[in-house]
Amino acid sequence: MLLKGVDQNASSFSKHIKHICKSSWKEELCKGNLIDGKVNPGSPFILIVSASALRSLELLRGLKSLTRDCRPVKLFAKHMKLEEQITLLKSRVNIVTGTPSRIKKLIEIDALSLSRLSLVVIDLQRDAKGYSLFTLPQVSNEFWELYKSHFHGKLSQGSNDLNLRICFYGPMSVQEFEKSLKAEED
Repeated sequence: MLLKGVDQNASSFSKHIKHICKSSWKEELCKGNLIDGKVNPGSPFILIVSASALRSLELLRGLKSLTRDCRPVKLFAKHMKLEEQITLLKSRVNIVTGTPSRIKKLIEIDALSLSRLSLVVIDLQRDAKGYSLFTLPQVSNEFWELYKSHFHGKLSQGSNDLNLRICFYGPMSVQEFEKSLKAEED
């Protein structure tokens, strides 16, 4: 799914997203509007889930070449009030990046729609203390709540009516991933 031989860091992020979306990336991310009824408000094509607001911003900077024409929305508690984010989600959004808690909250109050969602990017980058989305205690719990309540059923039952793809982005071994899954099951 990701480009082989290209680092999974913020500066290479747009290359990977273009590769995943193939030739339709510009059409999916930048065309259509609310007036034509083609795109529901608050319904992104790409959702990026990160452990922190700072990491969300870092990944968004990595998408700068895409976001000139494709409107991104930042969804985390730091710097923006919930009401401001709800207002932003009343228009067309293409790329959403944020933390699990805020994303889940906005989905549950119907401000963030999953009707157009095609790609969920799960950021696995570790912070300065070595924590990731799967290992930072509170954030990990919030992520799994988000995943179970909004994505797991659609993916596991084979009734993937969202045509949803999940992309793990960042350095994590299979053993680390399996360990985090086992910890969540316990």
